[in-house]
Amino acid sequence: MIAARRARLSTHAGYRSLLARILIIAAAGYVFFTQLFLITQVSGMDMFPALKDGDLAIVFRMQQEYAKNDVIAYSTTEGVRFGRIVARGNDVVFMDDSGTWQVNGTMQSGEILYPTYALEGIEYPFRVPENCVFVLGDYRTKATDSRIYGPISLDDVEGKVITILRRRGL
Repeated sequence: MIAARRARLSTHAGYRSLLARILIIAAAGYVFFTQLFLITQVSGMDMFPALKDGDLAIVFRMQQEYAKNDVIAYSTTEGVRFGRIVARGNDVVFMDDSGTWQVNGTMQSGEILYPTYALEGIEYPFRVPENCVFVLGDYRTKATDSRIYGPISLDDVEGKVITILRRRGL
C-alpha cells in the first residue's frame, strides 16, 4: 500500500513537472515569435518577384540599423506591408515621368525589371526626414509604397525580412 502511494505521488510529480516544462516552452515560444521575430503572410504583389502573394515572411524585429536595399515589413493603416529601402534619413530622392530615379544625385538602376514612375502626392526632389526611410516595392508599376504613403517612420518598421517560405499550391 505504501509502495502504491509512493508510485502515485511520483506520477503526480511527473505530471506537474511535464506541465511546468510545457508552460515554460510555450511562454518562451510566445516571446520568441512576438518580440524577436514576426511570422506573417505576404499579401499583394508589391514586392514581386522577391516576395509573392501567400509567401510566409520571417521578420527579425530587433534590427537596429537598416541599410539601403534591405527588405522590411512596416505597418500601415491597411496592415503589414513589405518594401525595399531605397533611401534613408536626409537622402534626397528624385523621380520623373520617364521612369528614372535618383538618390542623392546618383542614377539608380539595378535588377528591378519595372520602371519607377513618380506618383501624385510627393513633390520631387524629396528629402527623407530624419528617422524615416523611403520604401519602394519591386513591382514598381503596381506597388503601393512611399510614393503614396510618404516616408515610413522607423517607429512603423516591424523589422527586416530575413527569410521567406514559399507557399505554392497550399
